[in-house]
Amino acid sequence: MQDMPHEIRPMSALKPCASLTDEAYAALEERIVTLEMAPGSDVSEQALCHEIGLGRTPVREALQRLAREGLVAILPRKGIRVTETDASQQMLVLEVRRELERLLSRTAAVRAAQEQRDALREIANGMERAAETSDDRAFMRLDRAMNLLVMSAAHNEYAAGAMRLINGQSRRFWFQHYRQAADLPLCARLHAAQARAIAGGDVAAAGAELDRLIDYTEAFTQATVR
Repeated sequence: MQDMPHEIRPMSALKPCASLTDEAYAALEERIVTLEMAPGSDVSEQALCHEIGLGRTPVREALQRLAREGLVAILPRKGIRVTETDASQQMLVLEVRRELERLLSRTAAVRAAQEQRDALREIANGMERAAETSDDRAFMRLDRAMNLLVMSAAHNEYAAGAMRLINGQSRRFWFQHYRQAADLPLCARLHAAQARAIAGGDVAAAGAELDRLIDYTEAFTQATVR
């Protein structure tokens, strides 16, 4: 990803892409989440290699990871299909997400290093700036940065592994429907409050702010059905 806005700087607190596969995954995941690769569309491995400028092996490995996360389906002898989104399935995802993310948020509030706490405050500020300018792409990148940072700070590889399986689906569903049913400034404030609670080491507040965010997300998801 190139020409990112300055709000994405908190990613520097995380490990950089460790491999070409990680680079391919980050590029393709963003394209799927932001609907550049539309739900239900068919894509070819060769075309994706050309579009992101990486070789077949890292792209293939990235696609396998995306398939495990439910964002693409690999069809034998047919190619790759971007999966559809579904509100009823998203409500089930949120049931799992609430419990996992509450654990990660509360644990990160205790275990985060000072550099990670500083990065969370930067993310909170960046989200509010993105909301002020209605920059949904910057907000989505910061949301992903925050998810990765909290998972890293919590130091629980099992909870983080489960969370990775649903993050992309939740972010894509929000991006697909937020113009009709969501409030970007409110969503940004809720994320910022959660980030600041974790950064401040307040375990109770981290859990409470996460619950407020998931309550909002559930209401948003239900509104898409209505």
